[in-house]
Amino acid sequence: MSKKPTVLFVCVHNAGRSQMAAGFMEHLGEGRVEVLSAGSAPKESINPVAVDAMREKGIDISNRRPKVLTSESVQGSDVVITMGCGDACPFYPGKRYEDWVLDDPAGKDIEFVRKVRDEIERRVAQLLSEIL
Repeated sequence: MSKKPTVLFVCVHNAGRSQMAAGFMEHLGEGRVEVLSAGSAPKESINPVAVDAMREKGIDISNRRPKVLTSESVQGSDVVITMGCGDACPFYPGKRYEDWVLDDPAGKDIEFVRKVRDEIERRVAQLLSEIL
């Protein structure tokens, strides 16, 4: 039996995009994927509008806390998805890297965040179909 793939979602603040992506991957992956998220400059807390947008989809991310990106988390991952963190993410050969260009939901209203959320959900579902 092969080990579960590990996916790391990275954005600057680890308060919106990467947290929503991790929530979708955990939900849609149904325990078949190890999920991590981190930020190059994490905030103190999760974006409350992102929490509300995810709650609309039946996914609770309210108990999550932003985490700092470490080399160890990148090394331990099979897939690294970046979302606007630029060159802050260390590169290790043999990993699958993708950069998802997504608008930052920080400070935006729920309508804006829903659009970002729905695009993240689409991309997570696609990624899941490719790695399982």
